[in-house]
Amino acid sequence: MEKIKILGLGPGNLDYTLPIVLKKIEESDVIIGGKRHLESLGKYTKNKEHFYISADLSKVIEFINENRDKKISLVVSGDTGFYSFLAFIKKHFCDSELEVVAGISSLQYMFAKISDFWNDAYISSVHGKNFDYVSKLSEYEKIGLLTDFSKNTPQNIAKKLFENGFENAKIFVGENLSYENEKIYEFKVSKLKDYEKKFGMNVVIIKR
Repeated sequence: MEKIKILGLGPGNLDYTLPIVLKKIEESDVIIGGKRHLESLGKYTKNKEHFYISADLSKVIEFINENRDKKISLVVSGDTGFYSFLAFIKKHFCDSELEVVAGISSLQYMFAKISDFWNDAYISSVHGKNFDYVSKLSEYEKIGLLTDFSKNTPQNIAKKLFENGFENAKIFVGENLSYENEKIYEFKVSKLKDYEKKFGMNVVIIKR
């Protein structure tokens, strides 16, 4: 029986997708993933069966179990080991049934774009979560975060830091990373808290 391949696509642009990932996709019979991700793969998914991930994640497991005789690849954005669909898949399949290929995470990409290293940074996702920015920035020189569009926007993060004495900390905002419309901004907390622009899909790096 073929192993289920879990493949990291990288930050978005195919220039940053590893050749081994594209090779595995080309060798597959079935590609599973978000609609946007599969469409971004273009010619690499030609003549492949597609299965789009929806809100009902149980459908993915059901589909995989019904097609175990085929070569299946499930693609995820960024890196497979960083807040990806792999965590859900591992609840239903054992390690010996999987073949996992890493990709470049958006935060890894972002740290490179600001010419910095990240082995000493605190890394997390704050998507829809409560997060203690003040205590983490007191403990770490750098924080790298996957953000959201409502609760943990760059401006809201800046306001919380400003209110707690970090007005001179730097915040880097990476928007549409790896795409042609990519933009990377650098702010002091005191400036970002009142910045009127609404950011698109972004990641944030905070430096004390």
